[in-house]
Amino acid sequence: MVNKNFSFIILTFNEEIHLPRLLESIKGLNAPIYILDSGSIDKTISIANQYNAEVKINQFINHPQQWDFALKNFEVKTPWTIGLDADQIVTPELYQMLESFDDQRYKNINGIYFNRKNFFQGNWIRYGGYYPIYLLKLFRTGIGYCDLNENMDHRFIVSGKTVVWKTGHILEENLKENEIDFWLKKHERYSDLTAQEELERMQNLRVQSLKPNLLGNPDEKKAWLKRLWWKLPLGIRPYLYYGYRMIFQFGFLDNKTARHFHYLQGLWFRKLVDRKIKDKIKADIKTSTNTNH
Repeated sequence: MVNKNFSFIILTFNEEIHLPRLLESIKGLNAPIYILDSGSIDKTISIANQYNAEVKINQFINHPQQWDFALKNFEVKTPWTIGLDADQIVTPELYQMLESFDDQRYKNINGIYFNRKNFFQGNWIRYGGYYPIYLLKLFRTGIGYCDLNENMDHRFIVSGKTVVWKTGHILEENLKENEIDFWLKKHERYSDLTAQEELERMQNLRVQSLKPNLLGNPDEKKAWLKRLWWKLPLGIRPYLYYGYRMIFQFGFLDNKTARHFHYLQGLWFRKLVDRKIKDKIKADIKTSTNTNH
């Protein structure tokens, strides 16, 4: 019996290590599965076929554009869509909530936030602002869309009312990051995308899609915090953020591996982004000066 309430869309790229884990966690829900791959050369596609997923291939530019393509090119027939990353799984508690999902109960709702637990090298990142984190993952088909004003982070947006499911979780753990070199190389690429995005915001080439609101839904709150972040001085703000995260958000209570994650993600990565922004601004000034002369 095919699930008539919702379908899953999943993005993949060389996910043979992750995809079986995710697909097993949702298998019994009997929901249609759509997978957008960006050119995997491992067993990802054959695994998708084993679970009767519909697969499309699209060249990857960034996450927001990939999600935009997925939402526009798969013919989802269910009233709701769930967007998941390949390195996430649905917990048994969330599974039960989805199994008993009743469209009529949510007839005035357009989006539902799931609670995420993030893991790094086998360790749950419990503190430092990393839990709880609510992500809009379940939304009305045709109403939810991906925010293209982001260059790095992807988020789904819906008009109208949303609710937050605080119980039941998605677990996110990228097993490739057990090799620290993989994490560093990935975030080296991410730093380019993030720096480029911020430079474009400085030039008013990008605007926030969401209205920043500290008291709004989880994404409106994040938009408010991002707007504050962009106003802080380059080179100093990574230290301010890392200090806030470790002290006021209790990151120091996490174990050694999780504290290392806070350092890498909260300080090292953000210093790298700021350095690239400064270098680009200097290069632009130099080019402008040379041109004027």
